[in-house]
Amino acid sequence: MTAIVVALVILVALAVAVAGASIRILREYERAVVFRLGRLIGQKGPGIVLLIPLIDRMVRVDLRTVTFEVPPQDVITRDNVPAKVNAVAYYRVIDPIKSVVEVERVRSATSQIAQTTLRSVLGKADLDMLLAERETLNESLQQIIDDQTDPWGVKVTTVEIKDVGIPQGMQRAMARQAEAERERRAKVINAEGEFQASERLFDAAEVMSGNPAALQLRYLQTLLEIGTNQNSTIVLPVPIDLIKPLMQTLTDGVERRDRARERERLLAAQEQADLGRGEDGRNLPPGEGDEEDATG
Repeated sequence: MTAIVVALVILVALAVAVAGASIRILREYERAVVFRLGRLIGQKGPGIVLLIPLIDRMVRVDLRTVTFEVPPQDVITRDNVPAKVNAVAYYRVIDPIKSVVEVERVRSATSQIAQTTLRSVLGKADLDMLLAERETLNESLQQIIDDQTDPWGVKVTTVEIKDVGIPQGMQRAMARQAEAERERRAKVINAEGEFQASERLFDAAEVMSGNPAALQLRYLQTLLEIGTNQNSTIVLPVPIDLIKPLMQTLTDGVERRDRARERERLLAAQEQADLGRGEDGRNLPPGEGDEEDATG
């Protein structure tokens, strides 16, 4: 009786061991690639998968999206600027059989192809493109890596450049360039503002020139604006038309004084000339004057 019980226990243990070796339970995001005596028989799952012990071999494949970081790569851009670039990639297995049969380790192979592609693509781009057109480079990287991993049953969904490291000297040069560009834009905007303001002032001058009272009202408005600031100094603009008669009077007075001085100078010169002729007549020898009178 004891021998029978022992035999039954052994049989139950063997049955449990065989069941444990032949039954697999896969989750919803897992698939099983089954080999029988080394030959591929297909994929199974999810759920319960039955295997023949010691004959069948199963490889689990995860169908979820996998994220891995591409290690920093030292690249030389097309304009000979050294940079250190790292990225992140997202991929998922869409064909479990190819991911097991066509490549040894999917994650390692995808990581290596991503590193080489990153160096190759960024080496063909300028530094400005690397900094300003990342979306275009990301799309190019994703397309190239996806085409290379498609025979492995892997779909690369996204590749994003995370960080671009450039030398400190290049950073300072770029900062100076950006500062110069901002100054140029500021000068252009200031010049455009001056041009527009001059056009408005020209239009306002044309409007005010038709009515002198408008200019007087503008003066009064300016005085009102100055008075609101509680300034101790008030600058009052005076029209030229108001002081023109005074300026003309001053000019005429100066001209009259100049003419009077000129006449006085001429009279003084005439008198000096007359005195000189009289002195010459008195200094002549006796008889010469009489001869001259007789001759005359």
